[in-house]
Amino acid sequence: MKLWELDTPSLIIDEAIMLDNIKFVQDFADKHHVNLRPHTKTHKMSELALLQEKYGAKGVAVAKVGEAEVMAASGLKDIFIANEIVGETKWERIRAIMKKGVKLTFGLDSIDQAEQVEASFAKAGMTAQVLVEIEVGEIRSGVNELEEFAGLLDYLEKCTHIQLEGLFSHDGNSYGAKDIAAVREIAVNAQRRTLDFAQLAREKGFPCHIISYGATPTIMNDVEILPGITELRLGTYIFMDASQAEAIGTQKRCAATVLATVMSRPTKDRVILDVGAKGLTMQSRTEGICAVEGRGSMLDYPGVHINNMFDEHAIVYSESFREAVKLGDKVRIIPVHICPVVNLYHEAYLVKGEDVVKTLKIDCQGKLR
Repeated sequence: MKLWELDTPSLIIDEAIMLDNIKFVQDFADKHHVNLRPHTKTHKMSELALLQEKYGAKGVAVAKVGEAEVMAASGLKDIFIANEIVGETKWERIRAIMKKGVKLTFGLDSIDQAEQVEASFAKAGMTAQVLVEIEVGEIRSGVNELEEFAGLLDYLEKCTHIQLEGLFSHDGNSYGAKDIAAVREIAVNAQRRTLDFAQLAREKGFPCHIISYGATPTIMNDVEILPGITELRLGTYIFMDASQAEAIGTQKRCAATVLATVMSRPTKDRVILDVGAKGLTMQSRTEGICAVEGRGSMLDYPGVHINNMFDEHAIVYSESFREAVKLGDKVRIIPVHICPVVNLYHEAYLVKGEDVVKTLKIDCQGKLR
């Protein structure tokens, strides 16, 4: 089957570009003598996680326990839930995975959480393996101050059912950097801050074997990796998207597109496509190095973007595009942010050129718990 024969909307993955992205980042990690732990929240497919591991990745990161369950069932043995996990139901599920011989770690960032984890795992007679998240500028979760971290370490020293494996950080604020120089500054500052926290942990008797860091815009822009960082953790790189293309200055690494059909041409400058927010999301990025025009970019029509969107309609205002397409034509759209888009589909179609070579099951789709 040719990709143009697929019904729409469909999620399309270009095999050659995807593999080149996988190799590119693995080579970067190898060059810097650090492990690579891909974050699978982007592709949400165990088959691709196993492929990344085949090319040299050391296990994977996931966002939710449900994703960890799918990855473990598919044969992955080293999984990090890069998120703070709270609640007895989720801890029971984590222990069930661990009992199957999987090395499973998860995020922690407070004494309150640690108290609950310690009580739960003590009752079960097991030990939780955790990484403490360090806030490095994204203004999200994570420990903010060294003094606060020292107090958490003092509490963890008393725990008999929590094992501190190391630290992790994510410089997602790099998405809003004004230019490449600012990206590199953010990357170095984030690493230094993470390493400062790691040094305090060592001074208090915690070896911190894992110092995990990363975000796609920083790594794809060849930032310096400081001594002491042991692991790079990034996800979007496997597919990239329209905003990431702006960050690196090219769309040539965009492996994922959404195939859509021209369903209406109601005016001389308006085209309606049969995919909307339910197939592309309403996301936009308007600031920083990842700023991109519109809510999706047309792959084969440079400078043409989706200007407006409804649940099931994408609106393109472009007289030249309207003249270039006819009713029933199929076009490919590069999403603004690929991660939530993948979660909208049950399957993706792997293509080589214009040939569909495989249907990929998105087996972590909807695993939000």
